[in-house]
Amino acid sequence: MSTSAEAFRAPRAVVPPGERGATRIADRVVAKIASQAAREALGAPPPDGRPPHATVVVRHAAARVRVHVELDYPCDIGARCRAVRRQVAERVGTLVGMEVPEVAVEVERLQLSPAHGAAHGRTR
Repeated sequence: MSTSAEAFRAPRAVVPPGERGATRIADRVVAKIASQAAREALGAPPPDGRPPHATVVVRHAAARVRVHVELDYPCDIGARCRAVRRQVAERVGTLVGMEVPEVAVEVERLQLSPAHGAAHGRTR
């Protein structure tokens, strides 16, 4: 008579993949990934600027993302926003496996770069 644990183990039932459960990724986790992707696209924030932050709404495996950024000025605002949209959609899609039909970039503030500060501003 065998006293090993295998002798007392019940046979394992095979559960079909569709019945094993589901993985749910919280909106705040997707928002953190989107924020990091925006930082990757923009690089360091302007002096006295805040790093990008994101808000996300996830419905039916699709993430709608809104990213808030501060940019240095002068810059090509459209190109910088395109880079953020592209990077956020790619990273969220790759890391989380969600479709990203919308990435809205909101420029909250333009920071005058130190090189263009007093020399190009108004004087009295």
